[in-house]
Amino acid sequence: MSDEVLVEDRGHVRWMTLNRPEVMNSITGEMLGELNEQFKAADDDGSVRVVVLTGAGRGFCAGLDLKQAAQGEGIGGAGLASAGARHYSTREICTVTLQRMDTPVIAAVNGVAAGYGLDLALGCDMRLMSDKAILMPGFARMGVVPESGGTWYLPRLLGWAKACEIAMLGDTLNAEQSQGYGLVNAVAPAADLENLATEWSEKIASNAPLAITELKRLFRHGLTQDFESHSHHVLMSVLNLFRSEDFREGVQSFAEKRPPEFSGK
Repeated sequence: MSDEVLVEDRGHVRWMTLNRPEVMNSITGEMLGELNEQFKAADDDGSVRVVVLTGAGRGFCAGLDLKQAAQGEGIGGAGLASAGARHYSTREICTVTLQRMDTPVIAAVNGVAAGYGLDLALGCDMRLMSDKAILMPGFARMGVVPESGGTWYLPRLLGWAKACEIAMLGDTLNAEQSQGYGLVNAVAPAADLENLATEWSEKIASNAPLAITELKRLFRHGLTQDFESHSHHVLMSVLNLFRSEDFREGVQSFAEKRPPEFSGK
């Protein structure tokens, strides 16, 4: 493992920080591989109830390293049809792993999110954004399309027409516009973003982890199910949760008028 992805556990919250601040955390193959492994490790770790993804320095993630690509190196270099295609065929795609995760993931967008970095942010369950940050959906201006999830997420988050507007015009979006479109959940002053991400993540982590996991699974499954089929899956989940220690703790703590202490069992 390199130091291009920093990992820090804060209680039940795992912070992952993209760590190439000198190039606005632009993506390398090594970084993607490491981030993919860290996502899987967090999802497999029962002590991790929430993941926060952010960037070091002034950027969240500026996308693929264009300097490397211009020199014929990296994911976008040597012709994406050869080197880049090998990358995608020999590794699990990082944003696919992100979409499969049952652990909630919050993006703390502290600076520019462009290209692959924007797809990473869209793939998170919630997005908190600094008032100094920007989203750059300028794929078409670079002669490409959102390669790692944007074409799936944008129509679902925004609807067809607005997704076409954002992607085809390719205009940079500031924090106010991003929140107005519904691309981010909340905006905070730059100095307060970490505190807001901490507040949200710790509040989620204090809730029943089994219920949070089931919520995310059911939301994901509901995207491709009819209402009756989905309702059946919800009923099965509820019956399972009724048998959990967390449900008993939730009921008992409510009756005793105290904060619950969930074990995830």
